[in-house]
Amino acid sequence: MKYDREYSTIKDVPQSLAKDVNNKKITGVCAGIAKHFNFSPLAVRVVAVALLIAIPVVTAVVYISASLLLPSKYY
Repeated sequence: MKYDREYSTIKDVPQSLAKDVNNKKITGVCAGIAKHFNFSPLAVRVVAVALLIAIPVVTAVVYISASLLLPSKYY
């Protein structure tokens, strides 16, 4: 499932990165990244779990930092 851009139909308009509150499983970071880059949320979550298994400390620090620093947004 691909998301549509929220603000414009023009693909050149950048969209800010934010946590997706509506499609979240834990904090909404993976859903927000998927929305921003127009990917499937499931694919982003699978990559995040694979990275968590491969390099757990770095992935955990990046995920926690993103969950604390990114603003929440209702899409």
